[in-house]
Amino acid sequence: MQQKPDQTFKEFLKKMLGKFQQSQLRIEITASASAIRDSLQNPEKLAKWLVVQNFTPGMPEELHTGFQFTTWTGPISIHHQVEVAKPNCLRLLLSGGIDGFHEWYWGEGWVQSRLEGVSMLPLNLGQTLNLLSLRQFLASQ
Repeated sequence: MQQKPDQTFKEFLKKMLGKFQQSQLRIEITASASAIRDSLQNPEKLAKWLVVQNFTPGMPEELHTGFQFTTWTGPISIHHQVEVAKPNCLRLLLSGGIDGFHEWYWGEGWVQSRLEGVSMLPLNLGQTLNLLSLRQFLASQ
């Protein structure tokens, strides 16, 4: 049975670009909303708990709307553009190794992460490990 050209092209794209993935996780963390905010929006602190990724040199003291930076997970680069940076919300547009977005919301004792995009990387696994790392980092502060 011969495949239609359209089907073959879709399979090629899926193999080359990855697949669409969605993940939304919320966990309780023994930390204040301001401590969570600092851990997410201060690049120096972010680099301490987001250990799998390396950051672009020359990051600002705090992420702000419009700022752009690149991280690397091994040889895979992910470009981030800060779309929203508020006292209880951070939204990053992603391109490269992940084409999509990552939203963070938080409050007293909780943090929620929503990640959607096309990638060959296992996004749910990475997101879970990052949240557990954030929890451990905040517990040690």
